[in-house]
This record gives sequence, structure tokens and C-alpha cells, in this order.
Amino acid sequence: MCPSIVADHHNRGFIIPIGGAERREKKPVILQRFVDLSGGPDSHIVIVPTASRADETGPNYIKVFENLGVENVEYLPITSREDCQNQAYAESLDRATGIFLTGGNQLRLSTILGGTVIAQSIRKRNAEGVPVAGTSAGASIMSEHMIASGEGNKTPKSDGVNLAPGLGLTNAAIIDQHFTQRTRLGRLFSATSYNPFLLGIGIDEDTAAFIGPDDMFEVVGSGSITIVDASNLTYSSMWQAGKGEALSLLGLKVDLLAKGCRYNISTRQAFAP
Repeated sequence: MCPSIVADHHNRGFIIPIGGAERREKKPVILQRFVDLSGGPDSHIVIVPTASRADETGPNYIKVFENLGVENVEYLPITSREDCQNQAYAESLDRATGIFLTGGNQLRLSTILGGTVIAQSIRKRNAEGVPVAGTSAGASIMSEHMIASGEGNKTPKSDGVNLAPGLGLTNAAIIDQHFTQRTRLGRLFSATSYNPFLLGIGIDEDTAAFIGPDDMFEVVGSGSITIVDASNLTYSSMWQAGKGEALSLLGLKVDLLAKGCRYNISTRQAFAP
């Protein structure tokens, strides 16, 4: 699934994957920057808490954004595919100047939203210039190929990760979250080895990549982002590895970026602050 087509004389909105556990009080720099991109106090932020099974997730984020000065904020209580047919929810997204996907379970999010009017609306609004932020599961689903599951702290193996279709806000990268905290480097290696076209982006907690319409992103937050670039692999054993067998991946490039660093997804170049 490719990102929605951008009309002439328009720019795609920012895509903002957050690694989870972002600060919501005491200098919430990530959420504040998202609010600023959405229009500041005059923004209309729509929260999609579907990934979470907790009823309080939507109302809690309303309070967070209200504390940041946003007066017009709402959440869509979507818990089933039937809910995705509610025209009022699609109309809310049409009015949104910023869309926020909460954490939870990315498979719950993809199986409920996938192929629905709500998913189409999120993609369309981003193509029209609206920033879309997602934390934890909400970050994973942004890519075309979504990491659905896979054990952390493991040697990269042929069956080290399970993939599923995501929203397709980007088709150039695959995103993982809670990255350092849950030692997920091995599964990101496995994911990028399936097709080295994909750039692996592993995002720590309280850290975000602010990906602009030019495919350049800046690191914001207290942690780091790990970039796995497999485009220049000289050898991969993925195609012939047996179930559970460790992988050989020669020629991988890994960059580690902290706040202020930038990265060009198109050219695969990293830049210091």
C-alpha cells in the first residue's frame, strides 16, 4: 500500500512515529511540537485510541492536549469495524488539523481499521497536509509493512519477526518502538533482511521522528533512534535459512541518532545537529 497521492501545489503532512512512553507532563516536547504543527491553540486534534482496550485512553489524551492549550480536541471511540462505518467519525477526521494514534496493540488497530473509511480518511488527510502522530502501536502501523510481533533480545533469525500490512503512510521504512528498552535490534535486523529496500527505524521511548514531506526527519525527545540500512548488503542468508536459524547479513549499516540529528530517508544520509 503506497501513501495517498498528494494533489498539485500541496505538501504531505508530517508523519510522527513516537517510541512510546512520551512525556505528557513537565516539558512534553514531542506532544507540544505536534500541537504546534497542527495549528497551536487553534488546532483541532482528533485522537484514535483504538489500539488500546482501556476505556480511559481517549479521555486521558484529551486532558493532555487541553493542558497544552488545545481547546478543540476529541476522540473517536472506535472499538469495532462496524464503528468505522460511522459517518460522523469520518467527518471529524475531515475537520482535523492533527490526528493522534494512541498506543496499545498494533494488530488490534490494523484489524479494526484496515480497509475501512477511517483508514482511508487518515491517509487522505495526511496527503492533504495534516500531521499524523502515533505512539507505540500507533507508530508501528504508520508503515506499509508493520511489525506485528517478534521477540526482543534475540539473535536475528529467519523467523525472528512477524509482519502485517500497516496504514501505508510511508512505504520506504519499517518502524519499531520501545526499541532500546525492549532490546528489539535483532527483530529489526530480521525485518529489514526480508527486503533491503525498507529502511529500519527503531525508536526509543520518549523519542520521535518528525518526518517531513521531503522525507527528512529530525529526532526529538530524550532517547535515540537506531537506523538499519540494508540497501548495500553484500550477502544475506535469509532466503535459504532454516526455521530458527541465525542469519548472516553482511554490509549492514547502522546509525544511532539522538536529539537534533537529522536523517534523509530518500538518500539514506545522516546529519549531525
